[in-house]
Amino acid sequence: MWNWKQIAALVPPSAREEVDWAACLDAFPQLEQAKTTPQDPVYHAEGDVWTHTQMVVRELLADADYALLTRQERETVFLSALLHDVAKCSTTEVDASGRISQPGHSRRGAIDARLMLWEVGAPVDQREAICRLIAVHQVPFFAFGHSRRGVAPEFLVRELSWQVDLHLLAMLARADIRGRICPDVGKVLVDIELFRELALEEGCLRAPRRFASAETAVRYFRGAELHPDYALHEEPGSRVIVMCGLPAAGKNRWVAQHHGGLPVVSFDDARAELGLRHGENEGAAAHRAVDKAKGLLRAKAPFVWNATHLSKQMRGKTLDLCLAYGAQVELVHVEASKSVLLARNSRRDTTLSNAALLRMLPRWEVPLPTEAHGLRLLVNE
Repeated sequence: MWNWKQIAALVPPSAREEVDWAACLDAFPQLEQAKTTPQDPVYHAEGDVWTHTQMVVRELLADADYALLTRQERETVFLSALLHDVAKCSTTEVDASGRISQPGHSRRGAIDARLMLWEVGAPVDQREAICRLIAVHQVPFFAFGHSRRGVAPEFLVRELSWQVDLHLLAMLARADIRGRICPDVGKVLVDIELFRELALEEGCLRAPRRFASAETAVRYFRGAELHPDYALHEEPGSRVIVMCGLPAAGKNRWVAQHHGGLPVVSFDDARAELGLRHGENEGAAAHRAVDKAKGLLRAKAPFVWNATHLSKQMRGKTLDLCLAYGAQVELVHVEASKSVLLARNSRRDTTLSNAALLRMLPRWEVPLPTEAHGLRLLVNE
């Protein structure tokens, strides 16, 4: 079993050192499937995903900016390049005409990488930096003129600067387009450079774009038409701490230690009050918890919302409600190692089995800084 120290040792300091490809495959066995995963020959005439991955990594190492990075930055961008297409093997589709596509491979790849790096004990902040780069690695390709989300390049640059280091993202994108055989390499490289130049103009190439206030940032990222430099008027509301994390990660303990005096909205408590088992009549439990939250929000009282909130979609419902009442929301994500998590769950008085807990892992999306007024990522061992 590989550990993080061994994984980090795979990262070459420059293009002068060879990549140990056999060790990379041993460390991340899912990459073995890349050898037999086909790609669209129009955009990947080089062939299978593993061939492309090796080409991308070599291009990254040859980038003049690579040797200028800190050791941690090299680890982050190297592993992002190595794993950027790791989910193509599980998302490949071939239509009736024989065209190959891998829809959603970036988002799926971020989750796959998270699980692999979690198991080897990667530091949580660095792990998430890698996963976020994987999730958006193609965005600079499409930022100008044909953004898939239909938003302005300025918005993309400002938003992404809160999620990733845009200098590293531009390096990864350059390596990705150079590390393939396709007809539009030159045009895409121009778009990536325009993306980078816009980040420089916005003052956010290596740091989050500055906003007049946290409220301004939250509303802007949720689509409000306003300018980052002018503060949005803030109506006083509840201060809400929204807990996130897998079951048995230690959320209850953290709340008791740090906010024991605050009211708590909890789906688990709602289930217990209704006499329900985990997974039984979730609608009734949710309704009870939401009613309690609405009462606290109307009273503008501070409270903790304690639930797994495992995916962005699950968090979205809670955040929508809190922000509709003008609340100030801090997301607190708590996690533990796999062994600690399963051991704790086995000792808990719960109807959730370890097998059921493990089935939740493919939905594990760690929160982004753009989702709320604040974010903390904590390890509770």
